[in-house]
Amino acid sequence: MKKTLLDVLFASGKRKGSLLLLRDGAKKMKDLLNALDTTRTALLPQMRILEDHYLVSHHGDTYELTTIGKLVVDKMVPLLGTTDVFDEGISYWGTRNLDFIPSYLLEKIGELKNCEIINPPITELFSIHQSLNPEYKVSSTVYIVTTILYPGFNSIFTEMLERNVTIYYIVSQELLNKIRTEYRAEFANFMKNKSLNMYVYNKEMKFLYFTFDNVHSLITILKSNGEFDNKFILCRGQSAVDWTKELFDYYLKDSVLITKLD
Repeated sequence: MKKTLLDVLFASGKRKGSLLLLRDGAKKMKDLLNALDTTRTALLPQMRILEDHYLVSHHGDTYELTTIGKLVVDKMVPLLGTTDVFDEGISYWGTRNLDFIPSYLLEKIGELKNCEIINPPITELFSIHQSLNPEYKVSSTVYIVTTILYPGFNSIFTEMLERNVTIYYIVSQELLNKIRTEYRAEFANFMKNKSLNMYVYNKEMKFLYFTFDNVHSLITILKSNGEFDNKFILCRGQSAVDWTKELFDYYLKDSVLITKLD
């Protein structure tokens, strides 16, 4: 009796690995063996199973995906990316309110690669972000979407603006009200610099904040019950930065540029 396709795809690491390798094109058996670090004796039975299910064909010693194989593997890759992200911190993701992420980005959440859940001591919560990523010193642009005012914001903004860093800064309506009443002078001074682009988002923001530059992304998500803790997600690499840029653009399209604090 044939196995189900789910068993064929995921029950064997060698079968899964072979399919992913063949996604890039036909491969000789020796290349598959080298990439998977296995033996011909161990791999041949798995390749026969893939052939029996019409996912792979071979000509001599060269293997390639069939049309069905290409279709299945193309659907399999995003799922593996998603499970990889959640496997790294399922107890974190499973207890968070993800409603702030639009559905089309949830479907691509596997692009948040090279991530880790950071749980700093509360005394270091607001100093650890910069120390985690020394490369931020060379970033030419920084994007921030936030519902809170970061402690030490004055020195942080001053330093970035002195280095001619372009800042895109989206705040909630509640935070804008706080800035207008308590920090008007500081932000009026910042806004004299053309490098600061400040916006207000008038809809509900069901998260604490997220920020990214050209090397990393940092996301702080509320718990499902609305509570906040000091854990956050730190991701590195272009894939994660691109994903977070799409999230930023989602909020930017419904934001209004602030030109003065009247």
